[in-house]
Amino acid sequence: MTTMTTVTDLYPSRGATEVSIPRKDPVVWSAPGTPGPIATGDLEAFERDGFLAVDQIIRPDEVPVYRNELERLVTDPEIRADERSIIEPKSKEIRSVFEVHKISEVFANLVRDERVVGRARQILGSDVYVHQSRINVKPGFGASGFYWHSDFETWHAEDGLPNMRTVSVSIALTENYDTNGGLMIMPGSHRTFLGCAGATPKDNYKQSLQMQDAGTPSDEALTSMASDYGIKLFTGKAGSATWFDCNCMHGSGDNITPFPRSNVFIVFNSVENQAVEPFAAPIRRPEFIGARDFTPVK
Repeated sequence: MTTMTTVTDLYPSRGATEVSIPRKDPVVWSAPGTPGPIATGDLEAFERDGFLAVDQIIRPDEVPVYRNELERLVTDPEIRADERSIIEPKSKEIRSVFEVHKISEVFANLVRDERVVGRARQILGSDVYVHQSRINVKPGFGASGFYWHSDFETWHAEDGLPNMRTVSVSIALTENYDTNGGLMIMPGSHRTFLGCAGATPKDNYKQSLQMQDAGTPSDEALTSMASDYGIKLFTGKAGSATWFDCNCMHGSGDNITPFPRSNVFIVFNSVENQAVEPFAAPIRRPEFIGARDFTPVK
């Protein structure tokens, strides 16, 4: 006889009303003093703020390799026709390409680079696998932003990640100015889970990857959180990186400058936090968005 394992929903969302719940999980999962590329003080800052900025995670001479690979992917007609490519609604240009660590050996090598995966293991306290990877392209003159959201709210509701044991890194491939639609985070917001109101439509991902709707916090909640935590805008040279906890409230504005903003975005999840069935969605999202291959990165 087959038995079903029930996983407790620690973070209910997508109900009739918006709810605010204190975080029930650690932020840094490794034991104090565990060796790794992140210094103790920086790890403590990550615990406190929910993010860590790294001035140079890849060297200046390496940046063109990844930027050229990004350009190759977004100009390839076969990639454009692939379901893993998301098209900008206004310009009709590629906005994101998902699963780049499987499409491109260049980005696969970046995922395996100890400067990258070593930090993920240190934060999450275990081996890790890639829950999601993508390149994001924000060309100048009108590329749209990403509205405020917590990634974990979506990954929990629609992908079935049980716990907050997931970390993201955004590696800049062009310079991030304070004017070209850079990443904004509310420091400390990772300690509060905001469960959004409203049921998840079937195939919600098709719309949400272009314009967020389900899983969007209310104006009142965002105003309250911004008042409590403030907002940090990240700038940096190409090759810099921002690590941030899965539950950080974050977003980015439109890029109306002439200066493009492109990055590679990698989401590492603990192998001890494998996805189950979605907690608040009728069906799973496709595997190129929420992985079901839990093979550790080696």
